[in-house]
Amino acid sequence: MSPDRFGFVGREDLGGGLEAIFRLENGFYTTTGAMALPGSIFNRQAYVGLSTDKIGTLTLGRQTPFNFDWLGPLSTAYGAADWYMFHPGNLDELAGISNVQYPNSVKYTTPNYGGLTLGAMLGLGNTANFGYGRNFSVGIDYEQGPLRASAVYSDEHDRSTSIATTGIATFQGSPASTYIADRIENMGAGATYAFGNLTVHGLYTRTKLTSGQHADVYQAIDGGATYHVSPAYSVSTGAFTTTLSGKRWTEYTLGNVYALSKSTQIYANLLFERASGEAKAAIFTAGVASGGNQVGVLAGLHHSF
Repeated sequence: MSPDRFGFVGREDLGGGLEAIFRLENGFYTTTGAMALPGSIFNRQAYVGLSTDKIGTLTLGRQTPFNFDWLGPLSTAYGAADWYMFHPGNLDELAGISNVQYPNSVKYTTPNYGGLTLGAMLGLGNTANFGYGRNFSVGIDYEQGPLRASAVYSDEHDRSTSIATTGIATFQGSPASTYIADRIENMGAGATYAFGNLTVHGLYTRTKLTSGQHADVYQAIDGGATYHVSPAYSVSTGAFTTTLSGKRWTEYTLGNVYALSKSTQIYANLLFERASGEAKAAIFTAGVASGGNQVGVLAGLHHSF
């Protein structure tokens, strides 16, 4: 339903509407206890900053880009509470896996003006070569009443990816398992709208990966709906289609979540993915299938505290 994590979040009132804030967050695996990124305890986010309703929020440290912050919540993976519905390889950075965050970053978001928030973020490579490892992300988010809409653009350099998890063995002349993009241009836009108990969503992302003389585009179209049968029970469905280098992955899901309390939910999902263009089916983080079709069934208990 969501990745396992623990951490510390805090804020201190400094007076005059100014607050000091911090977040230290680690991703781990309940089944083994292992950290999501070996050797890095606060591998999801680790930052400190200042915040005020009049000026906005400024934070420094290891942080997620606006693709994760603002586009991710508009996807079927979020709407259906289904981790396996993120797009193969997560090249559009909607899921918070350990190579998405910008280290050594400065991030600013404006106050909320009538539902509108703007953001900008710069991640530094921390080397003598200012351009190496430099990442930049900007975004706009609007939330008012039943509507939420966002648009994001990110420009990233010298980035590792999870492209090998799509089943591709070689990409742009390099082994997919060790592929590092010279540049990644990530953009997307989407929205959700609530019609009473029914919430619908739609999302488009486009990711251009460049290495040397090679350039390929990864695109995803994602949409679905969630119906709240009662305050405690919801049913969701959705689908996406993703393309890269002549390959296509199309995935569907049907799932439901029942809340036993505000902190505890039980859930179940059924997924089906079909790959074409000589691609193998590869449900996100579930592993690569031997052929073009893959079925996933998951059920579990989710608890937060």
